[in-house]
Amino acid sequence: MTTHSRREVITAAAALAGVGASAQAATSGNAGTAGKATIPPVVHHVFFWLKNPKSKDDLARLLTGLRTLGGIETVKAIHIGVPAETEQRGVVDSSYSASEILFFDDVAGQNAYQVHPIHKKFVADCEHLWERVVVYDVKPAPTP
Repeated sequence: MTTHSRREVITAAAALAGVGASAQAATSGNAGTAGKATIPPVVHHVFFWLKNPKSKDDLARLLTGLRTLGGIETVKAIHIGVPAETEQRGVVDSSYSASEILFFDDVAGQNAYQVHPIHKKFVADCEHLWERVVVYDVKPAPTP
C-alpha cells in the first residue's frame, strides 16, 4: 500500500481541482503553517443523505451534479466524496451518501456561489434526490 503525506494529498487534490500554483502556495494566515501547503481559507462542506441510499443511479446523478459546481468562478478547489471505509468508532458518522467540500478565497466568494446559476441549476436538478442536507461553513480561527 502506498502512503502519501498530507502535503502530497492537498497538492494533488488542488491540482485535480484545477487550482493553480499560486493558490496552492497561498497562506491562510495561521501560525504554524510554515512550509506546509495551504488551501483557500473559507470552506463550505456539505453532506447529503439520499432518499434512496441504495440506489447507485441516484448517487451517480448526485455526484455528476456536484461536479458541475467546480465550474463556478469563485470555487477555488473542490472535493467530492463518499464515506470512506475507515474504522468505525463512536465519533465517526458514515451515514451520509456523499459530500462536497468547496474552497473559497473569502466569504464574498462563497456568497456569490450561492446565487450562481450553476449552483441554482444543481439544486433544481438534484434536490429531489436527497432527504437531508447538512452544511458546515468554516473560516480560519483567530490567532491568539
